[in-house]
Amino acid sequence: MNELGNANFENYIGINQGFSEMGYQMVSHVLTLGYAVMLAALFYFILTIKSVAPKYRISSVLSVVVMVSAFLLLYAQANNWTSSFVFDRAQGKYFLGNGTDLFNNGYRYLNWLIDVPMLLFQILFVVTLTKSNFNSIRNQFWFSGSAMIITGYIGQFYEVTDITAFAVWGAVSTAFFFHILYLMSKVIREGKEGIPLKAQKVLGGIWTLFLISWFLYPGAYLMPHLFGVEGGLFNEAGVVGRQMTYTIADVCSKVIYGVMLTYVAQILSAEEGYVEER
Repeated sequence: MNELGNANFENYIGINQGFSEMGYQMVSHVLTLGYAVMLAALFYFILTIKSVAPKYRISSVLSVVVMVSAFLLLYAQANNWTSSFVFDRAQGKYFLGNGTDLFNNGYRYLNWLIDVPMLLFQILFVVTLTKSNFNSIRNQFWFSGSAMIITGYIGQFYEVTDITAFAVWGAVSTAFFFHILYLMSKVIREGKEGIPLKAQKVLGGIWTLFLISWFLYPGAYLMPHLFGVEGGLFNEAGVVGRQMTYTIADVCSKVIYGVMLTYVAQILSAEEGYVEER
């Protein structure tokens, strides 16, 4: 099965099995929902930027950057889906079109390459590190975040043609992933020290959200081969499942995470006597 070379598995399903109307539209709609949520959240972060004290506003500015990046690249991803597959009336399914673009999850990886470092930097402008060095944590976040995305990006090109390469690059990406989890745990633990109980609880919620949403990504990465190589979810259900999982993870790790960080900043601002500018 290599007629499409290193194309993502969505294309192999599109050329060999095709997508039902339901499957095709579910992916199309969830991709549309993804960039629509990012656009809505963009306005939220712009409108609430003055609700926090000036020293916390860099976090809100980074949320704005993340939302702009996510909106543009997820919009491109949604268009990539609709331009890659065409409806065959005779079979009642959508198949990979002749002479059109192949569907590529690379748009998501480009988005993550921009967004992941920004997301990780955000929390550093809200919490106060009591033991760790700010510059050291920031640089480690940048290095491991970028390396995780780049190695995962390389690995996804082999998900059909070379399972060994796919697994090796995925394992390397996962090593950086666990380093990020370690750093985030340290940052949140230190950030809880000496702040109001309400803010501590929200930071605890951010850690829970971070764990759940970030673990969705490796699950989506492995989706084609869950429950067996070229079996299990190597089908339409796997395609729909992957795109839904990626979108849910993106909304949680970018939008909800950003909103919760803003709330922490609002609590800390009020504690310090800040009154929202009008």
